[in-house]
Amino acid sequence: MDTQQVNQNSKKLLSNRPLIYFMVAVFLFATTLRTPITLIGPIISFIREGLGISNFLAGFLTTIPLIAFAVVSPFAPRIARKFGIEWTLFYSVILLCAGILLRSLGATSLLVIGTILIGVAIAFGNVLIPSYFKWKFPLHIGLLTGIYSVSMNISSGIAAGFSYPIAANAGWQIAAGITIILGILTLLIWLPILRQEKIALNMPTSQTKKTQMWGSPLAWAVAGAMGFQSFIFYCSSAWLPEIFISQGLDATAAGWMVSVMQFAQIPMTFIIPILAGKIASQRPIVIFFTICYLVGFTGVLMEWTSLAVVWMILLGFAGGASFGLVLMLFSLRTKTAYDAAELSGFAQSIGYFVAAIGPVLFGFAHDLTDSWTIPIVLFILISVLLFLASFMSSDNRTI
Repeated sequence: MDTQQVNQNSKKLLSNRPLIYFMVAVFLFATTLRTPITLIGPIISFIREGLGISNFLAGFLTTIPLIAFAVVSPFAPRIARKFGIEWTLFYSVILLCAGILLRSLGATSLLVIGTILIGVAIAFGNVLIPSYFKWKFPLHIGLLTGIYSVSMNISSGIAAGFSYPIAANAGWQIAAGITIILGILTLLIWLPILRQEKIALNMPTSQTKKTQMWGSPLAWAVAGAMGFQSFIFYCSSAWLPEIFISQGLDATAAGWMVSVMQFAQIPMTFIIPILAGKIASQRPIVIFFTICYLVGFTGVLMEWTSLAVVWMILLGFAGGASFGLVLMLFSLRTKTAYDAAELSGFAQSIGYFVAAIGPVLFGFAHDLTDSWTIPIVLFILISVLLFLASFMSSDNRTI
């Protein structure tokens, strides 16, 4: 199927079916990809006390999904080739619901098993959604990616905010299991999509992209961009409250600073994918979010806490812009949906491995120096590495 025919099919699909239906489907699916993870942090103390588990295991619960992302991501395209993208995504939501249910039953072993299943399930959505957009909606990749990324950010922020009061009033099991409602709604709205023509990720006849990914500097640059932006996101979410408390803010104010950062990401995660799809080179976007990162982290490093809201808004803009761009790179730097899935799997496998070690490395640097100076400088160094990887990734070429 050539590009012209795919574009015609995309127009036909969107004219025959209400666009709002596809947007709702994308929105609901996106809500399942972050909420089961982000709600755990605020209720971790309830889980630890309720099950009598160690602090190490409690903290490891937030790292398990990242490890699952790294391990499973390379296999997602091959499984989708067998079952089709729509069915693979449908099965992944079923697996997600099973993981949420097991995690909330109140046993330590089931908590760990359920968390692993959640990580495995989400890995499929992370990898396959960009290629799904590229194949079925090539004229609307930026718009759908924007809706997708905004939905993840809004739903994860809401889940993190409401999980604590739910756990305090109804128990941690209810708080940990409530997102199964989103999974069930997603399954229901996905059923009509399954009745459409199956989209298969047909491998190119020339040679497999697996070998090309490992040998491609461009693929490694995209993987680096994915890894470094994930490193910054997970480390900043985990440690910035502690940094602000050490600089004189009370715990409540420090927590609100992270909320400001997360909500500042929302407009960027919508605007940047649309903008990135309309320009030949995305390097101006890279320059923009790098400046935001450097100014924001420099403000934190200098302990100018009176302007903490400004630094958090800048870091939110940077995080939203870098995340939105990376999602688009999977489509922009490839020619086919199969290539997009392979690049997505490769980059996310490398990227989430980096993200998984980030918070641990950050905490180790603090323990080693008994200061937050070196860890904050580490933020700045990673921002520079993110700039280099993203700048290389944003040249107008494909793998």
